[in-house]
Parts: sequence; C-alpha cells; structure tokens
Amino acid sequence: MNLSDILQEAVPIAQAAGTILRDHATRPRHADHKAAVVDLVTEADRASEAFIVQRLQSTFPQHQIVGEEGSNYQPTDANGYRWYIDPLDGTTNFAHGLPHFSISMALTDADGWPIVGIVYDPMRDECFAATKDGGATLNGQPVHVSSTERLAGSVVASGFPYDKWTDSENNAAQWGHFVVRSQGVRRMGSAALDLAYVGAGRFDGYWEQKLQRWDVLAGIIIVFESGGTVTDYTGDPSGITVVRPRLVASNGLIHPEMLDVLRLGEAAPRP
Repeated sequence: MNLSDILQEAVPIAQAAGTILRDHATRPRHADHKAAVVDLVTEADRASEAFIVQRLQSTFPQHQIVGEEGSNYQPTDANGYRWYIDPLDGTTNFAHGLPHFSISMALTDADGWPIVGIVYDPMRDECFAATKDGGATLNGQPVHVSSTERLAGSVVASGFPYDKWTDSENNAAQWGHFVVRSQGVRRMGSAALDLAYVGAGRFDGYWEQKLQRWDVLAGIIIVFESGGTVTDYTGDPSGITVVRPRLVASNGLIHPEMLDVLRLGEAAPRP
C-alpha cells in the first residue's frame, strides 16, 4: 500500500465531515446521554460518522471500519487494515457551543498499530496528518514537537473520564500533581487535538487514562511522526494500543519527568 495515496484520499473525507459539523454547529443543539450523564452524543456525531463510513467503504472497500457511534463494517474480503473513527471528538464542547472539537481518523495495520492518522479541526480549518515513516504535517506543512527541556517550563494537557463522578481513579489527583510541577495544565476537551497539539509543539506533553482507540490512534502517529514519544504510564510503548490505554505523550525531553509524576504522585520532585 502507498500510505501517502491513502492519506490524500482520506483527508478530503475528514474535511467534508467537518463541513457537516460546522453546519450542525449553527443549529439548535440537543444532546442525548450514552452510558453516563456526562457521556453525550448529538445528531452531528451520527451524521458525521454516517458520512465518513459511507465514503471510506466506497474508497477502501477491503478495509474494516470501527466507529465510536456504533459503525462496524467487516467486509468478507478484509485485508487486515482497519479504520478507527471518532466523528466528533469533543462532543461536550460542541453541545455547549464551545468551538473546540475535531474529527479523528486512524488506519491501523494487521497488528493494530496506526499507520495513517488525521485529526481535523473544522472550526479553525486545521488538518493534522501523518503516515508511518512519512512525517507529520499541519495543513500540508511539516510540524515537530517542542524543544522544552523541563516539565517546570512546560504546558501539558489532560482530561477526565466519563465515570469521574463515581470512580476515584478519575485523574483529579494526577491533575493536582502536575499543576504544581509545570508551567501550566490545560483541559481542552478533545483528546485527539491534545495529541495533535503535542505533535505541533503547542503542548509539550499530554497524559490521560480510560481512553478509547478512536480517541487517540490518529494522534499517536502524529506525535510519533513529529519526533515525540508515546508510552503507557509505566513507560512501555507497547501498551498504547490496548483497549482503554493509560497514555503519556510528550516531546520526549520531558517524558521521564512526566512518568515520575504519574508514578510517585506527591513524592515526585518539584521545581
């Protein structure tokens, strides 16, 4: 397969789905609940996913497709490649009229590793993309991770799981530990964009737990291809594609310090 050709075919699909989201963003918005009160889905999620799945099926008929909103396309002549689709990453932002959300599309190989990734922000018309061994770009221009050397001078990002009301493993303690050891911590509401921002050097690092593959696979390859590091909380890169991974992404330079904070908590060194 020519990954560059696949990327060129897939980017317009993400951009067209972004037009759907922008159109829905101008209408009155209604959100339904999924598994939890804070886990929302809108008509925009469903419309975006339906469009993306139809276009991917037509363009890549031998590729499997898994979508956040339930799409599961399994062709009889599947060739081992699979798309993971988040048609609207940042639904809570969208439902409240906050213009920070994205479309995330990742193609994985037979081993489940991302080889093509697209994260598209329709409100800023910013398309982050990467292919395995092909580098990462923003609107076609190469991007690279930041050169910040210490956590104390870094801006890092994270998020909170949907069961944060009921599960004590909700990232609140880790958030506090990073607040007093970094220059700033941000909670933007789209894991895909958080990872893309690490790749583009806007964030120096990112951590989060209880994620889904469609949230992060596209962002993972963007970070890798922009020169960054991605591991689980123990520092193991092999754990990043499992179901609901505990993910740490960074420019590589601050990665050991981030792992120390997650491992040691309040006992981690302070600036």
